[in-house]
Amino acid sequence: MDHSRVPVLEALQEFRRRGDVAYGPPGHKQGRGADPRVVEILGEGVFRSDVLSLNGLDDRRQSQGIISQAQELMADAVGADQAFFSTCGSSLSVKTAMVSVAGPGEKLLVSRNAHKAVVSALVVNGVEPVWVHPEFDAERHLAHPPEPDDVRRALEANPDAKGMLLITPTDWGSCADIRGVAAVCHERDVPLIVDEAWGAHLPFHDGLPSWGMDADADLVVTSVHKMGGAIEQSSVFHLKGDRVSPDVLKQREDLLGTTSASTLVYATLDGWRRQMVEQGHDLLEGALRRAERIRAAIGEMPGLRPMGDEIVREGLAAEFDPLKITVDVRELGISGMQATEWLRAECHVDMGASDTCRISASITHADDDDTEERLCAALRSLTERAGSIERQPRVRLPEPGALELEQAVLPRDAFFAEAERVPADKAAGRVAAEMITPYPPGVPVIAPGEVITREIIDYLRSGLAAGMLIPDAADSSLDTFRVMAK
Repeated sequence: MDHSRVPVLEALQEFRRRGDVAYGPPGHKQGRGADPRVVEILGEGVFRSDVLSLNGLDDRRQSQGIISQAQELMADAVGADQAFFSTCGSSLSVKTAMVSVAGPGEKLLVSRNAHKAVVSALVVNGVEPVWVHPEFDAERHLAHPPEPDDVRRALEANPDAKGMLLITPTDWGSCADIRGVAAVCHERDVPLIVDEAWGAHLPFHDGLPSWGMDADADLVVTSVHKMGGAIEQSSVFHLKGDRVSPDVLKQREDLLGTTSASTLVYATLDGWRRQMVEQGHDLLEGALRRAERIRAAIGEMPGLRPMGDEIVREGLAAEFDPLKITVDVRELGISGMQATEWLRAECHVDMGASDTCRISASITHADDDDTEERLCAALRSLTERAGSIERQPRVRLPEPGALELEQAVLPRDAFFAEAERVPADKAAGRVAAEMITPYPPGVPVIAPGEVITREIIDYLRSGLAAGMLIPDAADSSLDTFRVMAK
């Protein structure tokens, strides 16, 4: 296919050339009605590019098939049979993928280190999750993706499961054996969905971890805004083979997706695909070299422990994405949350993620010598001044097994059940009617329907006191928990 073509961008350029005047949405009419104070900050181009695809970029019959053409080019670029653009982020894409594989009351194997969007999907579609617990790294207090044998045992115990949802890479850069998990799933002729939200860049350089479509996955979800060059909410889900019906996938996406898709998202997805096909290898080669320099520099800083390929050598993960700079800061006597807040306040450097133990930065093709030096300089300053950061109460980190809560009730049933709030000291043993998610990275510690334990209460409350962000709890203080009424 001709990857120099960018159907959405070309149609937008033609729309401007024609000088069409639209008498439908958006109401700002290509910026004519936008508040000049807003335009001053956002720029005229944002509003001029905000055009409906129907009766805007394309006619009422969509005879030119502009979006379809762009999706076909994307599929060809990444080795998929079909690709579908999503303007609601991978939060919607993963919901679409899940509801296309399993319906209400049916079982789906789900890696328990899933993002809250996955748990939300379980609430929306009423699927019964069969949790496949990740490989827990006790030294780093970190969850790595489950292994093929974990998936095999879960399928043997649940032969009626409709498929598997695997999360890789994790927020911290550790990666699963996708091909091994796919082989296990395909032995039983069930599909493998890969939530590869952090992996949009993977198809374009062989020095990166395996790309799901190349490793026999059936359905792969990517967030192009995370590691790619498209704007926020840009997501693509990719399909290969016949274990998931494309007709079903399209219907489910139509059910969940917006009817007012953003041309801004479509256009940046289209342009990013062209950039990666034409220049991606060289751009990512530069990013890989840069990440290697940064990791080496951090490794020489006292009190900082960057994570790298040693997790593969130790058998904890199948692969590692070197563009993720994950750094343990505990030897500095502070938490990752404190480190992140200090770096932002003192150095104007915003980290990608943090938790009680570590911080993380994503290196992409957009980084340059200036951003490299700023990150390294900020981390050097952190090591020099960490002693001046006020010590926070200790977070009571649970043992690995304590994170594996009993799923007593389906997430959907628990979420919509009659509920009550109980004091924290009365919540142990009760069934959660809410999701409680430290963010970032956004993996729920408690999912609806799980039995709350004293260890988890202590962990969450001590984490909150130490600066953990928990935006979705009914009671943000965690003085009370929302549980199913008795």
